[in-house]
Amino acid sequence: MTNQAQSSAPIAAATVSAYTSGRRRFPAQGVPVFHRVNRLGLWTLYMKEVRRFFKVQTQTIWAPAVTTLLYLMIFTLAMGRGNRMVLGVPFATFVAPGLIAMGMINNAFANSSFSFLAGKIQGTIIDYLMPPLSEGELMLGLIGAAVTRAVFVGLAVAAAMALWPGVSLHVTHWWAVVWFGLNGAILLAIIGLLTSLWAEKFDHNAAITNFVITPLSMLSGTFYVISNLAPTFQAISRANPIFYVISGFRYGFLGQSDIGSTNQAVLHGAIGLGVVNLVIGVVTYLVLRSGWKLKS
Repeated sequence: MTNQAQSSAPIAAATVSAYTSGRRRFPAQGVPVFHRVNRLGLWTLYMKEVRRFFKVQTQTIWAPAVTTLLYLMIFTLAMGRGNRMVLGVPFATFVAPGLIAMGMINNAFANSSFSFLAGKIQGTIIDYLMPPLSEGELMLGLIGAAVTRAVFVGLAVAAAMALWPGVSLHVTHWWAVVWFGLNGAILLAIIGLLTSLWAEKFDHNAAITNFVITPLSMLSGTFYVISNLAPTFQAISRANPIFYVISGFRYGFLGQSDIGSTNQAVLHGAIGLGVVNLVIGVVTYLVLRSGWKLKS
C-alpha cells in the first residue's frame, strides 16, 4: 500500500503540472472566476433593492413628489407674479422641468448611497459581498434600482405638476428628456454608490448630501437662467455637471436651453455628460473591485 501511494504521487504531480503548463490554468486560491453574466443573481439584487424602497413608497416616492411640488408653489408665488416670462414661457412652465430633474437626481443619490452604508453599519454587508456576483453586476444592480426610483419620482412629480395652474409640460424633444433624465439619475447614482463605499456612518452621507449634492442642485440653473449671472459665476455654473442635466432636461420640454443657443451645443452637452458618467463609473468600479472599506 505504501509503495502504491508513493508511485501514484508523482503521477498526480505530473498531471497537475501538465494541466497548468497548457492553455488552461487553475485560478489562484480564493479568487472567484466569472465566465458568464449571472442574470438571475443580477435580477435578484435589482428586485431586492426596488422592493426595499417600494415597501416605504410613501417616504421614497410620494414624499419627494410633494416636496418638489411645494418648491414649485413657493417659487412661483415669490418669483412668477405679474406673468413673468423666462425663455419665452411663463415662469412656472420654465421652472417645472428643472424641478422634475432635480427630484429625480436627488432620489437616485439617496437610494444608492444607502445600500452599502446600511450594510456596513448593520453588519449585513456580507449579503452584498457573498453572492456570486461580479463587481460590474453588483454596480449594475444597485445603480439600476436607484435609476428606477428616480424614474418613479419623476413620473409622480410630473403628474402632480401637470395639474398645477399655468404649467405646461408639452415635450418638444423626447430624446433630450430621456437622455438627460436617465444620465442625470445615473450620474448621481454612481456618486451615491461611491459615497456609500467611503462613508462609515450616516453623518458622512449627510455631509455629502448637505455640502455637495444640495448646493450643486440648487445652483444648477433650476430657478434661473445663468445669463443673468456675472461671467465668473457663469463659468462656475458651466463646470457643474448637474447644470447640464437640468438645462438639457428643460430643453427637451421647451426647445430652449442655457447650454447654448444651438442644438449642436445641447448635443455636445449630452455627449459630455455621457463621458463624465463613464469616467466616474470606471473609478467607482475600480474602487469597488479593490474592496476599499468593504473587506478587512
